[in-house]
Amino acid sequence: MQAPSRWCRWASLPCPSVREAAFMYSTAVAVFLVILVAALQGSAPPESPFLYRIPLDPEESLELSWNVSYPQEAIFFQLLVKQLKAGVLFGMSDRGELENADLVVLWTDGDTAYFADAWSDQKGQIHLDPQQDYQLLQVERTPEGLALLFKRPFGTCDPKDYLIEDGTVHLVYGILEEPFRSLEAINISGLRTGLQRVQLLKPNITFPATPSDTYTMDIHAPDIQIPNQVTTYWCYIHELPEGFPRHHIVKYEPIVTKGNEALVHHMEIFQCAPEMDNVPHFNGPCDSKMKPDHLNYCRHVLAAWALGAKAFYYPEEAGIAFGGPGSSRYVRLEVHYHNPLVIEGRRDSSGIRLYYTDKLRRFNAGIMELGLVYTPVMAIPPRETAFVLTGYCTDKCTQLALPPSGIHIFASQLHTHLTGRKVVTVLARDGREWEIVNQDNHYSPHFQEIRMLKKMVSVHRGDVLITSCTYNTEDRELATVGGFGILEEMCVNYVHYYPQTQLELCKSAVNAGFLQKYFHLINRFNNEEVCTCPQASVSQQFASVPWNSFNRDVLKALYDFAPISMHCNKSSAVRFPGEWNLQPLPKVISTLEEPTPQCPTSQGRSPAGPTIISIGGGKG
Repeated sequence: MQAPSRWCRWASLPCPSVREAAFMYSTAVAVFLVILVAALQGSAPPESPFLYRIPLDPEESLELSWNVSYPQEAIFFQLLVKQLKAGVLFGMSDRGELENADLVVLWTDGDTAYFADAWSDQKGQIHLDPQQDYQLLQVERTPEGLALLFKRPFGTCDPKDYLIEDGTVHLVYGILEEPFRSLEAINISGLRTGLQRVQLLKPNITFPATPSDTYTMDIHAPDIQIPNQVTTYWCYIHELPEGFPRHHIVKYEPIVTKGNEALVHHMEIFQCAPEMDNVPHFNGPCDSKMKPDHLNYCRHVLAAWALGAKAFYYPEEAGIAFGGPGSSRYVRLEVHYHNPLVIEGRRDSSGIRLYYTDKLRRFNAGIMELGLVYTPVMAIPPRETAFVLTGYCTDKCTQLALPPSGIHIFASQLHTHLTGRKVVTVLARDGREWEIVNQDNHYSPHFQEIRMLKKMVSVHRGDVLITSCTYNTEDRELATVGGFGILEEMCVNYVHYYPQTQLELCKSAVNAGFLQKYFHLINRFNNEEVCTCPQASVSQQFASVPWNSFNRDVLKALYDFAPISMHCNKSSAVRFPGEWNLQPLPKVISTLEEPTPQCPTSQGRSPAGPTIISIGGGKG
């Protein structure tokens, strides 16, 4: 690192040249405008110019706030360090690992404090990044702690950097307890570290005003004691008032008990099946042996929230119906508590606040399931790093079930079980991929939320919706089959749309007869190791497959080319009239091109070496 040639009298910072000063001024103006626009949007509390905020660690000693600038294709971060010791590191990685992570580091050698863009190798060693893409804008000592304001482009074209995309981002952090003589002396193995999942690139859309004639209903846990274990799913049954008429939900937002912001990971409200006219009251862990079986029929999603999300708004012309004839009076609240420090004795009453109106809107909103049928015929071999399964909503189904004007998708919730790593739904029209409905290249089954789309997607009669899930089964010895169990797999996109139709489920699976042909074929090459007798279940057959490269490749080819069984279902679980077995796979003759990341100009980067900063009082 080169020593600065001269120093400013008012801070421990090198004085800029005229050109540097001009650039710093233009950057400061840009930051001010971004923050000002965010503040004027009215979505953030008055005391904070940032739209979004999350605690990073369970003790809430690190707090991250951010705004997104789509014109600049950059994110403005504020990292608040409430109990600064010898430094902190913050960054992103593919799955939340501290190895091979893209980092920014604040550290001290005991005399001087530094800020730098860095990366970690596969052994956890920290290295200075020669391309400094985290741009430090301000350092300020506040009553709450040390606030670092910095900027990072979405994409940098630096192979050591993380590409910030739509979807889940795994944020990582580390606490430096003591000084280090240099950045390269830091190894993550000796630090207190952790991860937090969030969607950084929130959609830049205008939210409708909440009508003055709306009512609110709080559905929340009744002052429960959070169990002293790392992961808990808590279930609570809420009963609507007797005779509750039809309403439209137009908005919902989280209610998180103060002090528990780092423990409440995500929450969902499910409506019970209409035929469930009497659901026993329950308040306890969802995996409790005391849980009534009736709760398994409370699966229709009404609302879903995850850490970092704000209020969810329905379009002004639509709302989701609840109450009234044909609707159950019972809903199930499910709260996921993440308690890595195993804190004891913490009370909680978190939940979701529904905003609803008796002035029914023009359209009922609906929820449709896309993807794969829950069946063991769709399976992932063991020890796979990126095995893809695809489910289809075919042109035949949309032609029959959608209204002449089509439907409009405005939100989406992706879902797999434990081995899911990526999920994408693509709309195809006339044999060509037309647009992406929703995509998450860093999907985590531990972070699921309903996400508003950046723009509405219109689906016409004859369109095809293709949902693909990528799985990692490196740690499994047997095949993972499709099904409802947590160790089985799913591939689902719950799309929220209007106007509501009778079509509630549009999914597929490979034809079962062709799967049996697969088992017979591999038996010819594997000494009859797979039982093809009638009494053997599909799960048992997959469990007996010797997973050599031939058997893996043939199964993949089967899923890529064999006919499918379509489930084009009404809400009553009855299929629309027609022949739905042995259907050909939809033909797609052209695919969407992968977007090319925009490389920022070198003018927007920080100096090649660490920045010396002052972490004393005031601004720096």
